[in-house]
Amino acid sequence: MDPGNCIPLATIADRALTRLAAASGSPALRALDGATLLGERAMRANLRVPGRTSAGGGCRLFDASGDAIALNLARSADREMLPALFEDAQLDANDDAAIAACIERTDAHALVARGRSMGLAIAAERELPMLEHTPLFGRSGPAAVWTELATGPDSVALGVAALGPSAVARTRPRVVDLSALWAGPLAAHLLWLAGADVVKVESRSRPDAMRSAEGDFYALINQGKATVAVDLTDESDRGALLSLIAASDIVIEAARPRALEQLGIDAGRIARTTPGLVWISITAHGATGAAAGWVGFGDDCGVAGGLSAALRSATGRTGFVGDALADPLTGIFASLAAWESWSSGRGARLGLAMSHVVARCLAAARHEDPDALQSCLRAWASACGRPFPSVARRALRTPPLSCGGIQAYVARMAR
Repeated sequence: MDPGNCIPLATIADRALTRLAAASGSPALRALDGATLLGERAMRANLRVPGRTSAGGGCRLFDASGDAIALNLARSADREMLPALFEDAQLDANDDAAIAACIERTDAHALVARGRSMGLAIAAERELPMLEHTPLFGRSGPAAVWTELATGPDSVALGVAALGPSAVARTRPRVVDLSALWAGPLAAHLLWLAGADVVKVESRSRPDAMRSAEGDFYALINQGKATVAVDLTDESDRGALLSLIAASDIVIEAARPRALEQLGIDAGRIARTTPGLVWISITAHGATGAAAGWVGFGDDCGVAGGLSAALRSATGRTGFVGDALADPLTGIFASLAAWESWSSGRGARLGLAMSHVVARCLAAARHEDPDALQSCLRAWASACGRPFPSVARRALRTPPLSCGGIQAYVARMAR
């Protein structure tokens, strides 16, 4: 196996894409492959195959007592919390050697629990139990990757007449993308490639950070979307947003439940009462219980899902696998979940936790071809420090379309 062209779990991503392409009949999706979606951000940014520091540089693997941990310090405020995390007011939060020393003498799982309670993106290498080696695309389909959090009324069962005079039988879904960064916007992008009409809603005060940090990649995965700005502190804007949601078929969000509640958005209630609406909730570790409040990003969620543990098992040493692999994997499966539910007429709120998506995909890879998985992991480790595997470079077909404020957009849509 060529170590320069192996991205672990790319075959699993490819299978999900193939299923979505078949369901939607999209030529654009049929021309796409899993490796491209898993590797294109790193390749476009000229990143290298990572070792103990993630490809993007924001997350590091440290040895702690009892386990290795991934600590993500990508946000500017994260380092400010480290003296409190280690209960050491004298700690220089910019001294990585001092941070490593603190971690080395601390129990890994106690540190993860404390860090999560403080809002840090942190994970342990051996966090999740190994899932059974079961097929992902068997008779029941890949639904085990997502969880049904709420059941809504079916559009097909009620019929257009029951939905009221404004209801129309759409042959292509209307999608509202409330998410940011990678997983959610990628899911909406794949739905756009499948033929959906997509509107991206961004906060006026906190626009998608990907826009300024990675403008080229932002444009790639948000191309073709209408983009509107919303002031979530303004009652009229919030009302317009709820009207937009009520007139749509699919909603994608990646906020912690508490954040939605603070905005007056009850995702479960909306999903339970809006006929045919498919609400996709993407989280780091889950939408219920304590895990609903945990922060996580693609690199640390990949570690929590078992990627680094699998690498250690295959090679004897740990490291990061892929470029924030939990993000694109989750985006792919979120788009599949949304399309399959919408096309069946089933209204529901579906949850995808990034760490669980990774764990489920790893289990499927072990079931389908354990030798191939081991070989790919070994090839990945041997490529450490080399340029990221080369994948197809996709062209920007049409840029995101700025449509102004949400009230004006909703008014135009209603005419």
